[in-house]
Amino acid sequence: MRKENRIKECQFDLYADRTSAYTMRANQLRLWFASFACVLLCALRRIGLANTTLAEATCGTIRLKRLKIGALIGISVRRIKIAVASACPQAQEFAVAHARICAAAR
Repeated sequence: MRKENRIKECQFDLYADRTSAYTMRANQLRLWFASFACVLLCALRRIGLANTTLAEATCGTIRLKRLKIGALIGISVRRIKIAVASACPQAQEFAVAHARICAAAR
């Protein structure tokens, strides 16, 4: 995909065009967060979702299908557990993406 399309995708899918805060600092912080989210989702697409149905998906599609799922999160001192329902339609792809990201972190 072309660079211009990725910039447009970041603006529309990650709400980077909303600079409606009162101060310039608040607007700048909002743009930094949107830019950081775009970088993270592009890395997720490149590393975790390679050779899956979402390998060429937009940031908005990844956000809706991967990040906005119902899950039970348990936090202890040493680990974070994420329990996804067994009826989740993309549970297998989610597990593959998680394994790839963990392997890339090592």
